[in-house]
Amino acid sequence: MLKRGISARLERMRRITIITGANSGIGLEFAKQLHRISDDEFWLVARDEARLEEAKRAVGEDGNGKAPVRIFPLDISGKDGVERFRALLDAEKSSGAFTIATLVNNAGFGTYGEFAETPLGRELDMIELNCTSLTGICGLCIPLMERGSRILNVSSLAAFLPLGNFAVYAATKSFVLSFSVAIAAELKDKGITVTALCPGSVSTNFANVASNGARKEVLHGKSPEKVVRHCIKAMEKGKITALWAPKWKLTAFMSRFIGRYAGARYTFLHNKRPYRHS
Repeated sequence: MLKRGISARLERMRRITIITGANSGIGLEFAKQLHRISDDEFWLVARDEARLEEAKRAVGEDGNGKAPVRIFPLDISGKDGVERFRALLDAEKSSGAFTIATLVNNAGFGTYGEFAETPLGRELDMIELNCTSLTGICGLCIPLMERGSRILNVSSLAAFLPLGNFAVYAATKSFVLSFSVAIAAELKDKGITVTALCPGSVSTNFANVASNGARKEVLHGKSPEKVVRHCIKAMEKGKITALWAPKWKLTAFMSRFIGRYAGARYTFLHNKRPYRHS
């Protein structure tokens, strides 16, 4: 009787896949590709409700037709955003037990330009979203995970070296990579895997946002479909980092042999990134 009761409880337990920043770009692509192969309930989280509605339609049309897709228009930025996310989890707990099978921490943005010339408030907002929110959401979700659950944190190729004209963004992504590797080590014995996706240029709206409209498209951007497909395979294998393109792998490897100041100085002088001041 006890075994049947436990089995019935597990059968009723909802399995959830949560994707932040899910209304466009890499986040939307993760939603599409994971939805094709999963029966989990999907939670798409982002601020813009109208774009989330569009994303939900795109995921549903592209998916398997079995996994329900829900949207949560939510500002998750900073400590206040983490508390809003906590309130969401608490509200969902009251309507029934669930386990988080997959967490994709994709929400984030960058800012191009020399640090002293870019809006300070924008840089601080970036730290809040890229670091504080990601850390807080991991902290809230891990207690709701079980053996076999997965965390995917979107870092960047910029994580491997300080970058001039990209100083704060590279620093935030270095944090994400370091944090992801550390918690991967801590969670290994619990059977929860953590993967850091470290892409270079991907064809999304990233450059338009980072440059405040000065650069409409990412230069030499790779296919988000291929980047995400490779990352999902890496997650399934329990890989700690995911780098798809051979050029990205070489860059990450060679960064070990480049002085941190030398890398920052070189990129400041030779890799200019435009920013449109309003």
